[in-house]
Amino acid sequence: MTRIVIIGAGFGGVAVASSLLRAGFSDIVVLEKAASAGGVWRDNTYPGCACDVPAPLYSYSFALNPSWSRRYPPHDEILSYLRACAEKSGVTPLIRYGAEVASAVWLGDKWDISLLGGEKVQAEVLIPAVGQLSRPSIPALPGAASFAGVAVHTAHWTPDVPVDGRRIAVIGTGASAIQLVPAIAGRAAHIDVYQRTAPWTVPKPDRRYGRIRRALSRRIPAVMLLSRAATWGLTLVPGAALHGNRPVNALVRGYAWAQRHWQVRDPVLRAKVTPDEPVGCKRLLFTNAWLPTLNRPDVDLITEKIVAVTPDGIRTADGADHPCDVLVYGTGFAATEFLAPITITGRDGVDLAGAWSGGAHAYLGLAVPGFPNMFLVYGPNTNTGNTSVIYFHEAQARWITQAVRSIADGTTMEVRPEVAAAYDTEIQSRLSTSVWTACQSWYRTPAGRIVTNWPGSAKEYRRRTAVLDRADFLPGTVTADDDGGGGAGW
Repeated sequence: MTRIVIIGAGFGGVAVASSLLRAGFSDIVVLEKAASAGGVWRDNTYPGCACDVPAPLYSYSFALNPSWSRRYPPHDEILSYLRACAEKSGVTPLIRYGAEVASAVWLGDKWDISLLGGEKVQAEVLIPAVGQLSRPSIPALPGAASFAGVAVHTAHWTPDVPVDGRRIAVIGTGASAIQLVPAIAGRAAHIDVYQRTAPWTVPKPDRRYGRIRRALSRRIPAVMLLSRAATWGLTLVPGAALHGNRPVNALVRGYAWAQRHWQVRDPVLRAKVTPDEPVGCKRLLFTNAWLPTLNRPDVDLITEKIVAVTPDGIRTADGADHPCDVLVYGTGFAATEFLAPITITGRDGVDLAGAWSGGAHAYLGLAVPGFPNMFLVYGPNTNTGNTSVIYFHEAQARWITQAVRSIADGTTMEVRPEVAAAYDTEIQSRLSTSVWTACQSWYRTPAGRIVTNWPGSAKEYRRRTAVLDRADFLPGTVTADDDGGGGAGW
Protein backbone atom coordinates (compact mmCIF):
# COMPACT_ATOMS: atom_id res chain seq x y z
CA MET A 1 0.00 0.00 0.00
CA THR A 2 1.27 3.47 -0.86
CA ARG A 3 1.67 5.35 2.38
CA ILE A 4 1.54 8.98 1.16
CA VAL A 5 -0.42 10.27 -1.84
CA ILE A 6 -0.03 13.85 -3.03
CA ILE A 7 -2.50 15.17 -5.61
CA GLY A 8 -0.92 17.65 -8.00
CA ALA A 9 2.61 18.32 -9.26
CA GLY A 10 2.66 22.11 -9.17
CA PHE A 11 4.67 24.33 -6.83
CA GLY A 12 2.67 23.17 -3.79
CA GLY A 13 2.91 19.45 -4.53
CA VAL A 14 6.64 19.64 -5.24
CA ALA A 15 7.22 21.65 -2.05
CA VAL A 16 5.58 19.07 0.22
CA ALA A 17 7.07 16.08 -1.61
CA SER A 18 10.55 17.62 -1.34
CA SER A 19 10.07 18.28 2.37
CA LEU A 20 8.95 14.71 3.02
CA LEU A 21 11.89 13.29 1.07
CA ARG A 22 14.34 15.43 3.04
CA ALA A 23 12.72 14.12 6.24
CA GLY A 24 13.45 10.54 5.14
CA PHE A 25 10.02 9.46 3.89
CA SER A 26 10.18 7.60 0.60
CA ASP A 27 6.91 5.72 0.07
CA ILE A 28 5.27 8.63 -1.79
CA VAL A 29 3.35 8.94 -5.02
CA VAL A 30 2.34 12.19 -6.67
CA LEU A 31 -0.82 11.81 -8.77
CA GLU A 32 -0.83 14.31 -11.63
CA LYS A 33 -3.77 14.46 -14.04
CA ALA A 34 -1.75 16.03 -16.86
CA ALA A 35 1.09 14.59 -18.91
CA SER A 36 3.74 16.77 -17.26
CA ALA A 37 4.45 18.68 -14.06
CA GLY A 38 4.02 22.40 -13.62
CA GLY A 39 0.53 23.26 -12.37
CA VAL A 40 -0.60 26.73 -13.41
CA TRP A 41 2.72 27.31 -15.18
CA ARG A 42 2.10 24.31 -17.37
CA ASP A 43 -1.48 25.30 -18.10
CA ASN A 44 -1.04 29.03 -18.74
CA THR A 45 0.93 29.56 -21.94
CA TYR A 46 -0.77 32.64 -23.38
CA PRO A 47 1.47 35.34 -24.95
CA GLY A 48 2.99 37.61 -22.33
CA CYS A 49 2.49 35.15 -19.46
CA ALA A 50 4.97 36.00 -16.71
CA CYS A 51 5.32 36.19 -12.96
CA ASP A 52 4.07 39.23 -11.06
CA VAL A 53 6.12 38.40 -7.95
CA PRO A 54 9.88 39.07 -8.16
CA ALA A 55 11.88 35.94 -8.93
CA PRO A 56 14.17 36.08 -5.85
CA LEU A 57 11.05 35.49 -3.74
CA TYR A 58 9.03 33.44 -6.21
CA SER A 59 11.31 30.46 -5.68
CA TYR A 60 11.98 27.82 -3.06
CA SER A 61 14.26 28.80 -0.19
CA PHE A 62 16.05 25.47 -0.64
CA ALA A 63 16.61 26.03 -4.37
CA LEU A 64 17.54 29.65 -5.03
CA ASN A 65 18.18 30.19 -8.72
CA PRO A 66 21.22 32.15 -9.92
CA SER A 67 20.11 31.96 -13.56
CA TRP A 68 16.97 34.12 -13.62
CA SER A 69 17.13 36.40 -16.66
CA ARG A 70 15.17 39.22 -15.02
CA ARG A 71 13.38 40.28 -11.86
CA TYR A 72 9.98 39.19 -13.21
CA PRO A 73 10.77 36.11 -15.31
CA PRO A 74 8.61 34.86 -18.17
CA HIS A 75 6.52 31.72 -18.14
CA ASP A 76 9.08 29.38 -19.73
CA GLU A 77 11.76 30.16 -17.14
CA ILE A 78 9.44 29.55 -14.21
CA LEU A 79 8.20 26.25 -15.62
CA SER A 80 11.76 25.10 -16.31
CA TYR A 81 12.78 26.11 -12.79
CA LEU A 82 9.94 24.14 -11.18
CA ARG A 83 10.67 21.03 -13.21
CA ALA A 84 14.39 21.29 -12.44
CA CYS A 85 13.59 21.55 -8.72
CA ALA A 86 11.40 18.46 -8.94
CA GLU A 87 14.19 16.58 -10.68
CA LYS A 88 17.00 17.66 -8.35
CA SER A 89 15.01 16.99 -5.19
CA GLY A 90 14.02 13.51 -6.30
CA VAL A 91 10.32 14.26 -6.77
CA THR A 92 10.11 13.58 -10.50
CA PRO A 93 10.39 9.76 -10.21
CA LEU A 94 7.48 9.82 -7.74
CA ILE A 95 5.05 11.42 -10.20
CA ARG A 96 2.39 9.39 -11.98
CA TYR A 97 1.19 11.31 -15.01
CA GLY A 98 -2.27 10.98 -16.49
CA ALA A 99 -3.61 9.99 -13.07
CA GLU A 100 -6.66 12.16 -12.40
CA VAL A 101 -8.31 11.63 -9.03
CA ALA A 102 -12.09 11.23 -9.07
CA SER A 103 -12.74 10.53 -5.38
CA ALA A 104 -11.22 9.59 -2.05
CA VAL A 105 -12.91 7.77 0.86
CA TRP A 106 -11.60 7.33 4.42
CA LEU A 107 -11.94 3.66 5.37
CA GLY A 108 -11.05 4.01 9.04
CA ASP A 109 -7.31 3.47 8.78
CA LYS A 110 -6.48 4.56 5.25
CA TRP A 111 -7.68 6.52 2.24
CA ASP A 112 -9.16 4.67 -0.73
CA ILE A 113 -8.47 6.85 -3.77
CA SER A 114 -10.22 6.24 -7.10
CA LEU A 115 -8.78 7.49 -10.37
CA LEU A 116 -10.76 8.26 -13.49
CA GLY A 117 -10.86 4.97 -15.35
CA GLY A 118 -11.48 2.93 -12.21
CA GLU A 119 -8.00 2.26 -10.80
CA LYS A 120 -7.66 2.51 -7.03
CA VAL A 121 -4.75 3.63 -4.87
CA GLN A 122 -4.68 3.33 -1.08
CA ALA A 123 -2.72 5.52 1.30
CA GLU A 124 -2.52 6.34 4.97
CA VAL A 125 -1.90 10.00 4.20
CA LEU A 126 -3.73 12.09 1.60
CA ILE A 127 -2.32 15.49 0.60
CA PRO A 128 -4.37 17.40 -1.98
CA ALA A 129 -2.18 20.05 -3.59
CA VAL A 130 -4.46 21.06 -6.45
CA GLY A 131 -4.20 24.77 -5.71
CA GLN A 132 -6.71 27.60 -5.89
CA LEU A 133 -6.08 28.54 -9.52
CA SER A 134 -6.46 25.26 -11.38
CA ARG A 135 -10.06 25.41 -12.66
CA PRO A 136 -10.83 28.20 -15.16
CA SER A 137 -13.98 30.23 -14.58
CA ILE A 138 -15.99 30.94 -17.74
CA PRO A 139 -19.07 33.16 -17.42
CA ALA A 140 -22.39 31.81 -18.68
CA LEU A 141 -23.05 34.41 -21.38
CA PRO A 142 -26.23 34.10 -23.44
CA GLY A 143 -25.48 32.80 -26.91
CA ALA A 144 -21.90 31.76 -26.15
CA ALA A 145 -22.44 28.36 -27.77
CA SER A 146 -23.45 30.04 -31.03
CA PHE A 147 -20.13 31.83 -31.53
CA ALA A 148 -18.71 30.77 -34.90
CA GLY A 149 -15.11 31.77 -34.23
CA VAL A 150 -12.46 30.49 -31.83
CA ALA A 151 -13.28 30.79 -28.11
CA VAL A 152 -10.57 30.11 -25.51
CA HIS A 153 -9.82 30.78 -21.85
CA THR A 154 -6.32 32.14 -21.17
CA ALA A 155 -5.55 28.98 -19.16
CA HIS A 156 -6.37 26.86 -22.20
CA TRP A 157 -4.33 28.85 -24.71
CA THR A 158 -2.53 26.83 -27.36
CA PRO A 159 -0.01 27.88 -30.02
CA ASP A 160 -2.59 27.44 -32.76
CA VAL A 161 -4.95 30.13 -31.44
CA PRO A 162 -5.11 32.56 -34.37
CA VAL A 163 -3.89 36.08 -33.58
CA ASP A 164 -2.20 37.69 -36.57
CA GLY A 165 -4.58 39.82 -38.56
CA ARG A 166 -7.62 38.77 -36.52
CA ARG A 167 -10.20 40.76 -34.60
CA ILE A 168 -9.93 39.66 -30.99
CA ALA A 169 -12.27 40.20 -28.04
CA VAL A 170 -10.79 39.87 -24.56
CA ILE A 171 -13.26 39.62 -21.69
CA GLY A 172 -11.75 40.73 -18.39
CA THR A 173 -9.07 43.10 -17.16
CA GLY A 174 -7.38 40.98 -14.52
CA ALA A 175 -3.83 39.70 -14.18
CA SER A 176 -3.92 37.50 -17.31
CA ALA A 177 -5.57 40.07 -19.58
CA ILE A 178 -3.13 42.84 -18.72
CA GLN A 179 -0.28 40.56 -19.82
CA LEU A 180 -1.97 39.10 -22.89
CA VAL A 181 -3.31 42.26 -24.54
CA PRO A 182 0.01 44.16 -24.74
CA ALA A 183 1.69 40.98 -26.04
CA ILE A 184 -0.69 40.58 -29.00
CA ALA A 185 -1.41 44.24 -29.77
CA GLY A 186 0.08 45.05 -33.16
CA ARG A 187 -0.23 41.46 -34.29
CA ALA A 188 -4.01 41.39 -34.16
CA ALA A 189 -5.98 43.54 -36.58
CA HIS A 190 -8.01 44.93 -33.70
CA ILE A 191 -8.60 44.14 -30.00
CA ASP A 192 -11.72 44.92 -28.01
CA VAL A 193 -11.19 44.70 -24.26
CA TYR A 194 -14.34 44.29 -22.14
CA GLN A 195 -14.00 45.74 -18.67
CA ARG A 196 -16.45 45.32 -15.80
CA THR A 197 -14.41 47.22 -13.20
CA ALA A 198 -11.12 49.06 -13.61
CA PRO A 199 -8.20 47.36 -11.84
CA TRP A 200 -5.65 49.14 -9.68
CA THR A 201 -2.31 49.15 -11.49
CA VAL A 202 1.13 50.40 -10.50
CA PRO A 203 4.41 50.42 -12.45
CA LYS A 204 6.25 47.13 -12.59
CA PRO A 205 9.86 47.58 -11.39
CA ASP A 206 11.21 45.01 -13.82
CA ARG A 207 14.78 44.82 -15.09
CA ARG A 208 17.12 42.36 -16.71
CA TYR A 209 19.75 40.52 -14.70
CA GLY A 210 23.08 40.82 -16.49
CA ARG A 211 25.89 38.31 -16.84
CA ILE A 212 27.84 39.80 -13.95
CA ARG A 213 24.88 39.53 -11.60
CA ARG A 214 24.24 35.92 -12.59
CA ALA A 215 27.92 35.00 -12.29
CA LEU A 216 28.15 36.52 -8.81
CA SER A 217 25.00 34.66 -7.76
CA ARG A 218 26.55 31.35 -8.84
CA ARG A 219 29.87 31.96 -7.10
CA ILE A 220 28.60 33.79 -4.01
CA PRO A 221 25.23 32.40 -2.87
CA ALA A 222 24.95 35.20 -0.31
CA VAL A 223 24.14 37.52 -3.22
CA MET A 224 20.92 35.58 -3.78
CA LEU A 225 20.09 35.66 -0.08
CA LEU A 226 20.54 39.43 0.01
CA SER A 227 18.36 39.82 -3.07
CA ARG A 228 15.68 37.62 -1.53
CA ALA A 229 15.75 39.63 1.71
CA ALA A 230 15.52 42.91 -0.17
CA THR A 231 12.61 41.64 -2.23
CA TRP A 232 10.87 40.50 0.92
CA GLY A 233 11.25 44.02 2.28
CA LEU A 234 9.66 45.50 -0.82
CA THR A 235 6.59 43.27 -0.44
CA LEU A 236 5.94 44.82 2.96
CA VAL A 237 4.82 48.02 1.23
CA PRO A 238 1.74 46.63 -0.58
CA GLY A 239 1.18 44.39 2.43
CA ALA A 240 0.90 47.41 4.71
CA ALA A 241 -1.45 49.08 2.22
CA LEU A 242 -3.71 46.01 2.23
CA HIS A 243 -3.77 45.76 6.00
CA GLY A 244 -4.91 49.27 6.82
CA ASN A 245 -1.77 51.42 6.97
CA ARG A 246 -3.23 54.71 5.74
CA PRO A 247 0.00 56.54 4.82
CA VAL A 248 1.23 53.53 2.81
CA ASN A 249 -2.20 53.10 1.23
CA ALA A 250 -2.10 56.76 0.18
CA LEU A 251 1.40 56.22 -1.24
CA VAL A 252 0.21 53.32 -3.40
CA ARG A 253 -2.83 55.32 -4.55
CA GLY A 254 -0.57 58.21 -5.47
CA TYR A 255 1.77 55.93 -7.37
CA ALA A 256 -1.18 54.55 -9.35
CA TRP A 257 -2.56 58.06 -9.96
CA ALA A 258 0.79 59.21 -11.34
CA GLN A 259 0.97 56.22 -13.68
CA ARG A 260 -2.53 56.88 -15.05
CA HIS A 261 -1.89 60.57 -15.60
CA TRP A 262 1.47 59.96 -17.21
CA GLN A 263 0.45 57.09 -19.47
CA VAL A 264 -3.15 58.07 -20.35
CA ARG A 265 -3.57 61.64 -21.61
CA ASP A 266 -7.08 61.20 -23.03
CA PRO A 267 -9.47 62.24 -20.19
CA VAL A 268 -12.26 59.95 -21.42
CA LEU A 269 -10.03 56.87 -21.42
CA ARG A 270 -8.44 57.94 -18.15
CA ALA A 271 -11.87 58.05 -16.53
CA LYS A 272 -12.54 54.51 -17.75
CA VAL A 273 -9.31 53.15 -16.26
CA THR A 274 -9.72 54.93 -12.91
CA PRO A 275 -10.80 52.41 -10.24
CA ASP A 276 -13.85 53.19 -8.12
CA GLU A 277 -13.09 50.50 -5.53
CA PRO A 278 -10.57 50.63 -2.67
CA VAL A 279 -6.99 49.75 -3.53
CA GLY A 280 -6.35 46.10 -2.73
CA CYS A 281 -10.02 45.12 -2.80
CA LYS A 282 -9.06 43.14 -5.88
CA ARG A 283 -5.59 42.07 -6.86
CA LEU A 284 -3.12 44.93 -7.31
CA LEU A 285 -1.57 44.58 -10.77
CA PHE A 286 2.00 45.44 -11.73
CA THR A 287 2.41 46.55 -15.34
CA ASN A 288 4.23 49.05 -17.53
CA ALA A 289 2.48 48.15 -20.79
CA TRP A 290 -1.24 47.90 -20.02
CA LEU A 291 -2.27 51.56 -20.08
CA PRO A 292 -0.10 52.51 -23.09
CA THR A 293 -1.64 49.60 -25.01
CA LEU A 294 -5.14 50.91 -24.33
CA ASN A 295 -4.06 54.17 -26.01
CA ARG A 296 -3.43 52.38 -29.30
CA PRO A 297 -5.82 53.10 -32.20
CA ASP A 298 -6.27 49.36 -32.79
CA VAL A 299 -7.36 48.70 -29.19
CA ASP A 300 -10.73 49.70 -27.69
CA LEU A 301 -11.69 49.52 -24.03
CA ILE A 302 -15.40 48.75 -23.79
CA THR A 303 -17.18 49.29 -20.49
CA GLU A 304 -20.75 48.62 -21.63
CA LYS A 305 -22.19 45.43 -20.16
CA ILE A 306 -22.11 42.33 -22.35
CA VAL A 307 -25.67 41.12 -22.95
CA ALA A 308 -25.05 38.35 -25.48
CA VAL A 309 -22.56 36.54 -27.64
CA THR A 310 -23.61 36.30 -31.27
CA PRO A 311 -22.24 34.04 -34.01
CA ASP A 312 -20.11 36.96 -35.19
CA GLY A 313 -19.07 38.61 -31.95
CA ILE A 314 -20.39 40.36 -28.84
CA ARG A 315 -23.46 42.52 -28.24
CA THR A 316 -23.39 45.12 -25.47
CA ALA A 317 -26.14 46.79 -23.49
CA ASP A 318 -26.12 49.88 -25.70
CA GLY A 319 -27.28 47.67 -28.60
CA ALA A 320 -23.94 47.75 -30.41
CA ASP A 321 -22.56 44.63 -32.08
CA HIS A 322 -18.80 44.18 -31.92
CA PRO A 323 -17.50 41.65 -34.46
CA CYS A 324 -14.60 39.37 -33.57
CA ASP A 325 -12.86 36.26 -34.88
CA VAL A 326 -11.41 35.13 -31.56
CA LEU A 327 -13.08 35.35 -28.15
CA VAL A 328 -10.70 35.18 -25.19
CA TYR A 329 -11.95 34.67 -21.65
CA GLY A 330 -9.53 36.37 -19.28
CA THR A 331 -11.97 35.67 -16.48
CA GLY A 332 -9.83 33.96 -13.89
CA PHE A 333 -10.48 30.83 -11.90
CA ALA A 334 -13.08 29.17 -9.68
CA ALA A 335 -10.79 29.76 -6.72
CA THR A 336 -13.46 29.35 -4.05
CA GLU A 337 -14.40 25.82 -5.19
CA PHE A 338 -11.60 23.99 -3.41
CA LEU A 339 -10.80 20.43 -4.56
CA ALA A 340 -13.72 20.33 -7.02
CA PRO A 341 -14.55 18.18 -8.89
CA ILE A 342 -12.90 15.57 -6.63
CA THR A 343 -15.35 13.94 -4.20
CA ILE A 344 -13.88 13.53 -0.71
CA THR A 345 -15.65 11.40 1.92
CA GLY A 346 -14.32 11.45 5.46
CA ARG A 347 -15.04 9.70 8.73
CA ASP A 348 -18.63 8.45 9.20
CA GLY A 349 -19.41 9.19 5.55
CA VAL A 350 -19.10 12.96 5.88
CA ASP A 351 -18.95 14.63 2.46
CA LEU A 352 -16.40 17.45 2.21
CA ALA A 353 -18.53 19.43 -0.24
CA GLY A 354 -21.38 19.27 2.26
CA ALA A 355 -19.12 20.28 5.15
CA TRP A 356 -18.05 23.26 3.05
CA SER A 357 -21.52 24.19 1.82
CA GLY A 358 -21.24 27.54 3.61
CA GLY A 359 -17.73 28.15 2.29
CA ALA A 360 -14.44 26.26 2.56
CA HIS A 361 -12.57 26.35 5.85
CA ALA A 362 -9.64 24.48 7.38
CA TYR A 363 -7.49 24.78 10.47
CA LEU A 364 -4.43 26.76 9.38
CA GLY A 365 -5.73 26.09 5.86
CA LEU A 366 -4.38 22.58 6.33
CA ALA A 367 -6.70 20.26 8.26
CA VAL A 368 -10.49 19.70 8.31
CA PRO A 369 -12.40 18.03 11.18
CA GLY A 370 -13.78 14.65 10.17
CA PHE A 371 -11.07 14.04 7.58
CA PRO A 372 -8.23 12.19 9.33
CA ASN A 373 -4.73 12.12 7.86
CA MET A 374 -5.70 14.58 5.12
CA PHE A 375 -3.71 17.80 4.78
CA LEU A 376 -4.26 20.53 2.23
CA VAL A 377 -1.64 22.56 0.42
CA TYR A 378 -2.76 26.07 -0.58
CA GLY A 379 -6.02 25.41 1.20
CA PRO A 380 -8.70 27.84 2.41
CA ASN A 381 -7.49 31.24 3.59
CA THR A 382 -3.84 30.71 2.68
CA ASN A 383 -3.63 32.95 -0.37
CA THR A 384 -1.43 36.00 -0.04
CA GLY A 385 -2.36 39.36 -1.43
CA ASN A 386 1.11 40.85 -1.46
CA THR A 387 3.95 38.32 -1.38
CA SER A 388 4.97 34.91 -2.72
CA VAL A 389 2.60 31.99 -2.25
CA ILE A 390 5.63 29.70 -2.44
CA TYR A 391 6.63 31.03 0.99
CA PHE A 392 3.27 29.74 2.26
CA HIS A 393 3.75 26.41 0.47
CA GLU A 394 7.03 25.85 2.29
CA ALA A 395 5.49 26.69 5.67
CA GLN A 396 2.69 24.22 4.95
CA ALA A 397 5.16 21.57 3.81
CA ARG A 398 7.10 21.82 7.08
CA TRP A 399 3.89 21.51 9.14
CA ILE A 400 2.65 18.56 7.07
CA THR A 401 5.99 16.81 7.50
CA GLN A 402 5.56 17.04 11.27
CA ALA A 403 2.05 15.59 10.96
CA VAL A 404 3.33 12.70 8.85
CA ARG A 405 5.96 11.95 11.50
CA SER A 406 3.17 11.55 14.06
CA ILE A 407 1.27 9.26 11.70
CA ALA A 408 4.43 7.22 11.12
CA ASP A 409 4.60 6.75 14.89
CA GLY A 410 1.15 5.17 14.77
CA THR A 411 -1.14 8.15 15.43
CA THR A 412 -4.17 9.20 13.44
CA MET A 413 -4.15 12.96 12.89
CA GLU A 414 -7.61 14.55 12.96
CA VAL A 415 -8.00 18.16 14.08
CA ARG A 416 -10.40 18.77 16.96
CA PRO A 417 -13.68 20.33 15.78
CA GLU A 418 -13.61 22.97 18.53
CA VAL A 419 -10.05 23.98 17.62
CA ALA A 420 -10.94 24.31 13.94
CA ALA A 421 -14.13 26.23 14.75
CA ALA A 422 -12.32 28.69 17.02
CA TYR A 423 -9.67 29.22 14.37
CA ASP A 424 -12.27 29.83 11.66
CA THR A 425 -14.12 32.31 13.88
CA GLU A 426 -10.89 34.22 14.43
CA ILE A 427 -9.97 34.29 10.74
CA GLN A 428 -13.40 35.35 9.55
CA SER A 429 -13.58 38.02 12.24
CA ARG A 430 -10.30 39.50 11.08
CA LEU A 431 -11.33 39.27 7.44
CA SER A 432 -14.65 41.01 8.16
CA THR A 433 -12.82 44.31 8.62
CA SER A 434 -10.44 43.83 5.69
CA VAL A 435 -10.41 45.68 2.38
CA TRP A 436 -11.53 42.46 0.66
CA THR A 437 -15.08 42.94 1.94
CA ALA A 438 -15.47 46.13 -0.10
CA CYS A 439 -16.15 44.43 -3.44
CA GLN A 440 -16.97 41.07 -4.98
CA SER A 441 -13.92 39.24 -6.29
CA TRP A 442 -12.46 35.77 -6.72
CA TYR A 443 -11.48 35.96 -3.05
CA ARG A 444 -15.14 35.57 -1.99
CA THR A 445 -17.98 33.12 -2.43
CA PRO A 446 -21.23 34.41 -3.99
CA ALA A 447 -22.57 34.72 -0.42
CA GLY A 448 -19.67 37.01 0.44
CA ARG A 449 -17.49 34.76 2.63
CA ILE A 450 -13.76 35.28 2.03
CA VAL A 451 -12.34 31.78 1.64
CA THR A 452 -9.08 32.34 -0.20
CA ASN A 453 -7.05 35.03 1.56
CA TRP A 454 -4.99 35.00 4.75
CA PRO A 455 -5.76 38.06 6.92
CA GLY A 456 -2.31 38.60 8.38
CA SER A 457 1.31 38.75 7.34
CA ALA A 458 3.30 35.92 5.83
CA LYS A 459 5.58 36.06 8.86
CA GLU A 460 2.61 35.42 11.15
CA TYR A 461 1.52 32.43 9.08
CA ARG A 462 4.98 30.94 9.17
CA ARG A 463 5.13 31.42 12.94
CA ARG A 464 1.75 29.77 13.50
CA THR A 465 2.66 26.75 11.38
CA ALA A 466 6.24 26.38 12.63
CA VAL A 467 5.42 23.78 15.31
CA LEU A 468 2.52 21.35 15.12
CA ASP A 469 0.66 21.23 18.44
CA ARG A 470 -0.48 17.63 19.04
CA ALA A 471 -3.07 18.93 21.54
CA ASP A 472 -4.99 20.42 18.59
CA PHE A 473 -5.77 16.90 17.39
CA LEU A 474 -8.02 14.12 18.62
CA PRO A 475 -6.37 11.11 20.28
CA GLY A 476 -6.27 8.02 18.11
CA THR A 477 -4.05 5.28 16.75
CA VAL A 478 -3.80 3.19 13.60
CA THR A 479 -2.66 -0.38 13.23
CA ALA A 480 0.92 -0.76 12.03
CA ASP A 481 1.61 -2.78 8.88
CA ASP A 482 3.40 -6.11 8.86
CA ASP A 483 6.74 -4.38 8.21
CA GLY A 484 6.55 -2.76 11.61
CA GLY A 485 4.87 0.37 10.33
CA GLY A 486 5.94 3.95 10.61
CA GLY A 487 9.40 5.28 10.63
CA ALA A 488 11.30 7.50 8.29
CA GLY A 489 11.74 4.64 5.86
CA TRP A 490 8.23 5.01 4.47
